[in-house]
Amino acid sequence: MSFWNYAEYASWLLSALFGLYMVVDWIRTDSTYSEEVLTSSREGELEAMTEEQHHG
Repeated sequence: MSFWNYAEYASWLLSALFGLYMVVDWIRTDSTYSEEVLTSSREGELEAMTEEQHHG
């Protein structure tokens, strides 16, 4: 087997490991935090406060 075959297998392995990590992290995050916390936007709150100061 040539170097490129090994490189291809290594890249597929890394891709699979990264995908597995993303799924595990997704499940862990979903079970740790409520849906309300995950969909809230701290940046949106800050932006609303800034707009109030400019228009108020």
